[in-house]
Amino acid sequence: MKAKDIENIELKFLDLKDYQELKTAMISAYTNMPDSYWKEHHIASLIKKIPEGQVVIKINGQLAGCALSIIVECDDFEDNHTYRDITGNYSFSTHTNDGDVLYGIDVFIKPEYRGLRLGRRLYDYRKEVCEKLNLRGIAFGGRMPNYSKYSDKISPKEYIEKVKLKEINDPVLNFQISNDFHPAKVIKGYLKGDEASGEFAILMEWDNIYYEKPSKKAAIKKKNVRLGLIQWQMRPYKDLDELLNQAEYFIDAVAGYRSDFVLFPEFFNAPLMAKDNHLSTPDAIRELAKHTQAIVDKFSEFAISYNINIISGSMPEMRDGNLYNVGYLCRRDGTVERYEKLHVTPDEAKVWGMQGGSQIKAFDTDCGKIGILICYDSEFPELSRLLADEGMDILFVPFLTDTQNGYSRVRYCSQARAIENECYVAIAGSVGNLPNVENMDIQFAKSMVFTPCDFSFPTNGIKAEATPNTEMILIADVDIDLLRELNQFGAVKNLRDRRKDLFELRKK
Repeated sequence: MKAKDIENIELKFLDLKDYQELKTAMISAYTNMPDSYWKEHHIASLIKKIPEGQVVIKINGQLAGCALSIIVECDDFEDNHTYRDITGNYSFSTHTNDGDVLYGIDVFIKPEYRGLRLGRRLYDYRKEVCEKLNLRGIAFGGRMPNYSKYSDKISPKEYIEKVKLKEINDPVLNFQISNDFHPAKVIKGYLKGDEASGEFAILMEWDNIYYEKPSKKAAIKKKNVRLGLIQWQMRPYKDLDELLNQAEYFIDAVAGYRSDFVLFPEFFNAPLMAKDNHLSTPDAIRELAKHTQAIVDKFSEFAISYNINIISGSMPEMRDGNLYNVGYLCRRDGTVERYEKLHVTPDEAKVWGMQGGSQIKAFDTDCGKIGILICYDSEFPELSRLLADEGMDILFVPFLTDTQNGYSRVRYCSQARAIENECYVAIAGSVGNLPNVENMDIQFAKSMVFTPCDFSFPTNGIKAEATPNTEMILIADVDIDLLRELNQFGAVKNLRDRRKDLFELRKK
């Protein structure tokens, strides 16, 4: 049939009244296995167990194709199962509504309707069912009807590789791969009597990127996340309480917009150094470090009372006689975790005697996994890639830069991190002047939220941006599910296309 002859295409649930037409269609589709068609009681059982798993395509009222499915618990079956195993000796007793995988029992298009991409419609429908039922994925044993032509020369594994490299044309396997299914295993003796495939099959799988593992907790992870960035004005404060009052003002404002995170800049507490300006610069910043624990304790209180996750920017901290640049993630559930600046700038090392930390990790939150890199660390791509390998969705970069040159390094490197790691990146810095604080006298900042560059995101990769050198807050919403779609269906796939056969990245 040609497209011009089609008056109507319908995707419908399979009805038992369709059986005789279905039987005829199965016989015509499987000419090399004429007795391989489902009996009426089989179809009745499938419809009763999972009606939404059984669909047909009708063209001009005539049945053109069909897809049959059940739900199974993946852990109940080994990878080398047979078709008889997975169907419970064709009784479908293996079906369970509490399973986690939609298993494809059959899919076919009548010969006269092939070439109209009807199979893609059936596969797309299965994916929609999988997502709707929150199943982990789809699986099925894919036949290899062309393998019999090569079975005396190459193994099934070699056959698959040659199909992937386009050295062998296998329309069935190529179709499945083009529909985002990937070969997981070669199964021997899968379907008895399938001589064309040598009784081999390929276990094909499709992963549901929206799958959420059932939780016994009442809380769920948010997928639409609101970020609040504080573009902090450096101004004199008479004491710690006054600085904390200003911080609380911004936290209150951002929380009022129901933000999930608030991000402070690097060394936002630097104005407190003014009273110690009579000391040497190294001594002054060590005095500033004495306030760090009090700030963290107060921020943890704010996180709970304002129901917001607070990223404290960074502050100096003394540990075992050494000076570090650190920050704290204060979650709204009351837990607190520490992060460190790993690469201190030459100025930090020379003027203050600051040392780089050694800890890098992604943090679990109620909005997914996040990473935090302090200023200069954003300019080292290995760090964010390690965090991406741990599942990071959002990277936060608190920074402090005095000149526009320094800001540009942080800004453009952070945007690169968003593209190469398929994540969101939020950067927040300070503005204004501190004439009474040596080595911290001028600031330049333009806080921003970056995205990957693909069709679902802004074309320039910028979700939101603040006014340069102006005290303000920046609010932006990010959709975590868009990152999942990008990873699977993006125009380019930066994470998936890495040549791990040539290089690897790992922590020491």
